[in-house]
Amino acid sequence: MEADSKPKKSGARLCCVCNQNRAALKRPKTLEQICRECFYAVFEEEIHQVILENQLFKPGERIAIGASGGKDSTVLAYVLSELNRRHNYGLDLFLLSVDEGITGYRDDSLETVKRNELQYGLPLKIVSYKDLYGWTMDEIVKMIGLKNNCTFCGVFRRQALDRGAALLKVDKVATGHNADDIAETVLLNILRGDIASFNSEFINIRFSLRLMLGCQNLNKFSTYAYFKKLDYFSTECIYSPNAYRGFAREFIKDLERIRPRAILDIIKSGEDFRISTTTKMPEQGTCERCGYISSQKWCKACVLLEGLNRGLPKLGIGRNQGLNSDGKKDRKRDSRTPSIESKQCGSLEF
Repeated sequence: MEADSKPKKSGARLCCVCNQNRAALKRPKTLEQICRECFYAVFEEEIHQVILENQLFKPGERIAIGASGGKDSTVLAYVLSELNRRHNYGLDLFLLSVDEGITGYRDDSLETVKRNELQYGLPLKIVSYKDLYGWTMDEIVKMIGLKNNCTFCGVFRRQALDRGAALLKVDKVATGHNADDIAETVLLNILRGDIASFNSEFINIRFSLRLMLGCQNLNKFSTYAYFKKLDYFSTECIYSPNAYRGFAREFIKDLERIRPRAILDIIKSGEDFRISTTTKMPEQGTCERCGYISSQKWCKACVLLEGLNRGLPKLGIGRNQGLNSDGKKDRKRDSRTPSIESKQCGSLEF
């Protein structure tokens, strides 16, 4: 009788979906308070519906999931593997990881990815900067310092993912970009006045954008990973504290505190962004050196590599046109160059 007479805790609300379990979170999109189990179901079902409505996959396709070991890519790998089995998509899924060669960071996160390989039953392919370019990020940072090092890593990582995809012979690469990442990219390209990259970025992230806007609108990957107790790596890169993106991230977080929909508003502005028809845009071609996509004679990765090999690490950074202004001059290289060229200049076949 005493137990029955105890008053219920104030503030506890039941889930709006099942009306049985205690609510665990509020959905930003609908402001509904739902429990964990209903959150799992809604999260997964909305991703499934977005995949169907946008026809993102076709039966028999080979899909590489960019796996860093972080929460976003871990959630993406877990959910896609579950939905593939549950709804019989007929996809061949693979984990694709890039080893930048950052001691104390990437080596630890790759151990998480290797565990994910066993947990989710997905084959894993790891491509490394050392094998592709002849350099690790540790070596690059020793040469260039902590300023502009993220430029090298970003350029090399994007190309490494494409090269890994070519090795796996996959049809598509799925990455765990969340709404925060996309909003940061929009803001960064506007701040840099980089219209060409802004346009191409939105072409490249269309898959991730649809996936995110269709499921939760805001970053709920961390909530899902935490509630599900997924095995992921949460340490930040040791070389990223001074990254330009970090300042954009802090600014967006400040905006979000004032206006919760700020992230969605920024993404919407990016989707609505249009380039004047009179504006001359760079024409997409291929790199003369390695065959990778480029609007210049040499792609950015080749220019950066040439600078490293010649002891001029700042070559190609910022507005310096470097070798693209005259690709035939001053081609002296040190003893490391031949092995790097044999790796970097191999033709890309998709």
